[in-house]
Amino acid sequence: MPRRWSHILWSCAVLAALSACDALWMDNAPADTKPQARPDLPAAAVPITIQSPSAQSIALQRYYARVQEDLLGQGLLRVDGGGVDTPYTDRMIARNFERIALAEEYTRGAGLQPSSGALGEIKKWTIPVRVGVTFGNSHSPEKQAKDRDTISRYTRRLARVSGHSISMVSSQPNFHVLIMGEDDKAQLRETLDRIAPGMEASSRAIFLNLPRAIHCLVVAFADRNSSSAYRQAVALVRTEHPDLTRRACIHEELTQGLGLANDDQNARPSIFNDDEEFALLTSHDELLLQILYDPQLTPGMTADQARPIVWELAQNLVGGPS
Repeated sequence: MPRRWSHILWSCAVLAALSACDALWMDNAPADTKPQARPDLPAAAVPITIQSPSAQSIALQRYYARVQEDLLGQGLLRVDGGGVDTPYTDRMIARNFERIALAEEYTRGAGLQPSSGALGEIKKWTIPVRVGVTFGNSHSPEKQAKDRDTISRYTRRLARVSGHSISMVSSQPNFHVLIMGEDDKAQLRETLDRIAPGMEASSRAIFLNLPRAIHCLVVAFADRNSSSAYRQAVALVRTEHPDLTRRACIHEELTQGLGLANDDQNARPSIFNDDEEFALLTSHDELLLQILYDPQLTPGMTADQARPIVWELAQNLVGGPS
C-alpha cells in the first residue's frame, strides 16, 4: 500500500488576493473602536467537547494504521536519518538538488496534474517564515500538545540548518499548518476562507476532498505569477494518521513548503522519495536545504545559472569533489 506524499505549488494570480490575506493577519478592529471596560470577573471558559469520531474517520484511522504497520514490517519509515548503508557524494547531492529543488511534482494551478519534469527556477522564501498551527476540533488535547512540540522543535532545526529565519508563532503566521481530519471539514473550509481567500478552486477542492492515497500536502504562494519568492504557505496533515506518519507528514510538508518541492526515485537517503524508506528528514536532505538557502542562490535563478554554484556548494559540504 504505497504512500503518496503530495506537494502542490500554486502561485497567486492576483496580488490583491494575498493582500487580503495580509489584512486578515492584522487587528481588524476599526480605528474608532472604543476600549471596553474590563469585567470584574473573568468570563468562564467554554469547555471544548470532543465529539465521537464518525465512521468515516474511524475507517481512515484503521486504514492508515495498517499502512504504517505494513511499512514498518518491511523495515521502512526509518527514523535514523541515514547511515553507513546510505552513502552519498557531492555529485549525488548536486544531481538530487536539481531534481528536488528545481523541478516540480505538479503543474502550477492545475491541481494534481503531473508536471513535465522539466527543470524550473529556484524557489524559496526571502522573508522570515512564521509558522502557525491550527488544530481541528477532532484532535485530542494530548495529540495537539505532542504535535505542537514536534512542530516547534522541527522549525528550530530547519532554521539552524537553512540559516534562514524560521520560527513558530502564535499570531500573524505566513506558513499555516492545519492538522485536521475528516470530521473537521466545516472548520477547514472556514479556515481556508480566512487565511487564503484567493486560493484557486482546484487547490481548494483538493484540500476539502483529499483522496485517501494522499496523506498530506502543502501549497506555497508567491506574490505574483512571475515570482519564485514564496510569501505564504498552507499545509494540511490528517489527524487520522498514527503518530509516526503524522510526524513524517510534518517533516516533509514543512520542508517542501520551503522550496524542496519535488520527489525523485533516485534520491537516497531522503524523504523526497516515494519509496517510503525514510520517515524523517535525513542528513542528505539537510544538505539540500542548506544549499537552497545559501545567499548565492536567489529566487528565479534558472538551472543553468544555479548549477555551478550548486556544484561548488556540494563539494564544500561533502568534503571535496568525488
